[in-house]
Amino acid sequence: MYSVTKASESDVNDGHRLLEQMEERQTEILKQTDILTADRAYDNTKLIVKCWDEYSIKPVIDIRNMWQDGEQTRMLRDLGNVTYNYKGQVYCYCPVTGKEREMACGRYEKDRNTLKKRCPAKQYGITCEGQAQCPVAQGIRIPLSEDHRIFTPIDRASYKWKREYNKRTAVERVNSRLDVMFGFERHTIRGLKK
Repeated sequence: MYSVTKASESDVNDGHRLLEQMEERQTEILKQTDILTADRAYDNTKLIVKCWDEYSIKPVIDIRNMWQDGEQTRMLRDLGNVTYNYKGQVYCYCPVTGKEREMACGRYEKDRNTLKKRCPAKQYGITCEGQAQCPVAQGIRIPLSEDHRIFTPIDRASYKWKREYNKRTAVERVNSRLDVMFGFERHTIRGLKK
C-alpha cells in the first residue's frame, strides 16, 4: 500500500493510517508481518505501541533524541548502578571503582514482556572488582513499559536490530536509483494537484 500526501503532512500520521488500511483490506498480510522497519520520521511512541500491542509487529524504527534537558543517561528504576541512554544502550557501574560498562544484550522474554540484559563481566570475561556485591551481577530484566520508544521487542543495542534496520537502508538505495533513472530527483513539479 502507498499514499501520496503533502510535504507538510507528518509521516507518522500516514503510518497510522496505512496500518489501519492494511487491517481493513489486507488482514492476512498484516497477520504474517513480523517486523516494521522505518526511518526516524516514524519515531513515535503511539506508532511503536500500536505495532507491538495491537498487531504483534516488532518495530525497528530509528530514534530521535527527544531528551530536552541535555541528559546523556537516565537511571533505570531503583537499581542505583544502572543507566540507559536514548538509543537503548544500558550501562552498569562497578560498585567499587565506579567504572561504566555497557551491559550485554540478552533476549526478549515474551511471557514477561521484558528485555534481558546481562552482566558484562560474566558475559565478556572482564574483571570487575565489585562483582561480588553488584546488585545486577545476575543480569536484569527491563519491562518494555519502562519507555516504549527506547525499549522494543528487538533490543535497539543488539546486532539483530542493526541487521534488520540495514535491510531498510538497502531498499532506500534501490528507491534512490529509481528516482534518478525515471527523473523524479530533478523535477520542477510542485504541489499535490500537479
